[in-house]
Amino acid sequence: MGDSLGRLFRITTWGESHGGGVGVVIDGCPSGLDLSEEDLQYELDRRRPGQSKITTQRKESDKAIILSGVFEGRTTGTAISVMVTNEDARPNAYDHLKDLYRPSHADYTYEKKFGIRDWKGGGRSSARETIARVTAGAVAKKLLKYWEDIQTIAWVEQIHEIKSKIEKNSISPNMIEKSAVRCPDKKASDAMIKHILEVRKAGDSVGGIIRAIVRNVPAGLGEPVFDKLTADLSKALMSLPATRGIEFGLGFDSVKMKGSEHNDAFVIENGHIKTSTNHSGGIQGGISNGDDIDLRVSFKPTATINFEQETVSRSGEAVKISAKGRHDPCVLPRAVPMVEAMINLVLVDHYLRNHKSRI
Repeated sequence: MGDSLGRLFRITTWGESHGGGVGVVIDGCPSGLDLSEEDLQYELDRRRPGQSKITTQRKESDKAIILSGVFEGRTTGTAISVMVTNEDARPNAYDHLKDLYRPSHADYTYEKKFGIRDWKGGGRSSARETIARVTAGAVAKKLLKYWEDIQTIAWVEQIHEIKSKIEKNSISPNMIEKSAVRCPDKKASDAMIKHILEVRKAGDSVGGIIRAIVRNVPAGLGEPVFDKLTADLSKALMSLPATRGIEFGLGFDSVKMKGSEHNDAFVIENGHIKTSTNHSGGIQGGISNGDDIDLRVSFKPTATINFEQETVSRSGEAVKISAKGRHDPCVLPRAVPMVEAMINLVLVDHYLRNHKSRI
């Protein structure tokens, strides 16, 4: 069903925005990995609400509690279960919306599918579910570092019409985390923060683009036809709330080029086969070629805005709605660790699958 992702490294998430908590069950993690709640907490702190003036002011500590699968600080090879409790849920704040369909939310579609919906903050469709993904992604991150020192870094490249111009190879995680908007370009970061604050004051919202680079990826990850690495990464990333598009390498800009311009030529460098360019984004034929994986993900503006909008009630009446609440005016700063987590989850799954592809 739709609550699970992965084949050999498989996660199942559970929980709602204003319920008792959110959690994840991780199946397929090998035994012997050093793992603590502190390992998980670093990533959860990067996505938690209330971390800066440009994010939602919901106050949650998002403390991870490992319930199973870890003994004396190491994974046992059995299912790992982790829970994060909701501390600042305010379901009563949504009482006035229980019979209304919020524009561009999942209220109407969930009710049409299931015949019932959790109107308290969107329930399962809320971005609070991503706590579980980031938790599992922290485990995947440790495995990738242990196996191949694979490093995934993501950052905000664009907010609305403000674009970063920093060179990707010069970016480090420390540079990203120094910025409240998680943009390593100081000039662009300052402009983005100012713009988000202006938009928030006006009661509106903005979207943007997150870019991600994965370094030290071995060649050979990915499967033929339906389980291409590009396909599985796309599914994982497009399952995140508010995502609207993904591109690898030059992506849509490649349509402006000829094959003679776009092709990545093979060369020998220090005795190893490499490509002289990386227009493909490190993946060819759906399988990694050993170069950096390079991708971008676009996010739409947050759907909850303090503007009067037209909608309808469950009984079919036309009404006006002006949504209020503790919402991000821009989801991108907190979405950076979510993007990294989804990439790492897919890569771990394919790494395990790849080790079963030969006798």
